[in-house]
Amino acid sequence: VSPHYRASTSHAALGPEFYDVVAAAEFPDHILRYRNQRAAKTVGLDMLSDEEWIAHFGRFQPLAENFKEPLALRYHGHQFRTYNPELGDGRGFLFAQLYDDRGRLLDLATKGSGKTPWSRTADGRLTLKGGVREVLATAMLEALGVDTSKTFSLIETGEALVRGDEPSPTRSSVMVRLSHSHIRIGSFQRQAFLRSTENIQKLLDYTIGTYMPQVWRDDIAARAVAFLEEVCRRVARVGAQWMAAGFVHGVLNTDNINVTGESFDYGPWRFLPMLEPGFTAAYFDETGLYAYGRQPDALFWNVTRLAECLLGLADQPSLEKALGVFEPAIRKEFTDAMLRRLGVQPRDAVSDNELVRALWIFLSETKAPFEQTFFDWFGGLKSAERAANSPSKDHYVNTAFAAVRDALKDFVPREGVDLSHPYFSKPVACSMLIEEVEAIWKPIADNDDWSVFHAKLQAIDEMREAYGLG
Repeated sequence: VSPHYRASTSHAALGPEFYDVVAAAEFPDHILRYRNQRAAKTVGLDMLSDEEWIAHFGRFQPLAENFKEPLALRYHGHQFRTYNPELGDGRGFLFAQLYDDRGRLLDLATKGSGKTPWSRTADGRLTLKGGVREVLATAMLEALGVDTSKTFSLIETGEALVRGDEPSPTRSSVMVRLSHSHIRIGSFQRQAFLRSTENIQKLLDYTIGTYMPQVWRDDIAARAVAFLEEVCRRVARVGAQWMAAGFVHGVLNTDNINVTGESFDYGPWRFLPMLEPGFTAAYFDETGLYAYGRQPDALFWNVTRLAECLLGLADQPSLEKALGVFEPAIRKEFTDAMLRRLGVQPRDAVSDNELVRALWIFLSETKAPFEQTFFDWFGGLKSAERAANSPSKDHYVNTAFAAVRDALKDFVPREGVDLSHPYFSKPVACSMLIEEVEAIWKPIADNDDWSVFHAKLQAIDEMREAYGLG
């Protein structure tokens, strides 16, 4: 490891009420399929050889001065609004904690690392296709400006898995994600279910002290209220970012929402081809509960469940007032995220909202390709020539676009935007529709050909740089 590596075992201080010490599965093979070198550099692990990488993230030999044994975290959650007290890390664990180059405490946690006390009847494994999909989701979301976990490592493990929702047997993998906390709304729900006000306060104080010290208040009731407000702001922000990215998470259960407001745990996710509020990602979401347009409501429902967990620490009127932070926050964050997606400098509230409103009406009425529209007009009217040569150009001579063009005229490119970047010389935006995901997976499944996968990641890297995200 490099001198920039700084280890922590902070989560262990919560005590055994919050986790179970577990062991990783032993896999018959370890083929390194993906290592996130850029993310590794931020936490001082970029100097590991591939052999060392596999030892830590395939065989789970402890990192220096870190957890000697992994911790399977305990939590509950509402799954499609039905409470489930039998959840917890069933195929993953917290492997290590460490600080990044911004001074934030991050987790290295797994998916597909074997059975735990919370596996129930499952095998604790992850399909290779599921791992590939998560790499693609996190890379794309990061490039689109979404606060997301980073897929850190993907190792194929040589087992044949039986699954009901894809051709079986299928290949297996173990994945490691780098994320800003794995404390979920469901972590608080478990302690509320057990009626342990003492442990709710313990978790609250740990979370504030570790991840949001600026909201500390000496009075416990004020502290709980300030915490809820902060979680509302953070969850609203990531929800707004999803909406601006045209992203559908698919499974917004309370155990999939962490209190730091970073998006994580990608299962049946999808990106919109065009603006369609009823678009769903999960085939099992039969009522459209977590459809694209219902995501803000789902997130608010979830933070309301968090508020219920804090009733033993603060009074109901104060918590209800704290929940009132969510709606104005998500509206403002949505406007901000849309302006970032357009690559233009904010002006004033009226002008900003009018531009966003006009663009949303255009996308809704015309069903213009979602990602292509943002690509074509990134930088505002200075990109008019690029838009005129776009495959979507006919949409922009439509009268429906007149209001967008009119609203754009007073906006200038965001500071630092480089419209001469090679990415903008391409005719078509980089996208990640379900058909593209399947086209990436097919050569892997048929011929163990990873070239399309790597080419896509290179294209996403180019897009991230063009959009000014490093």
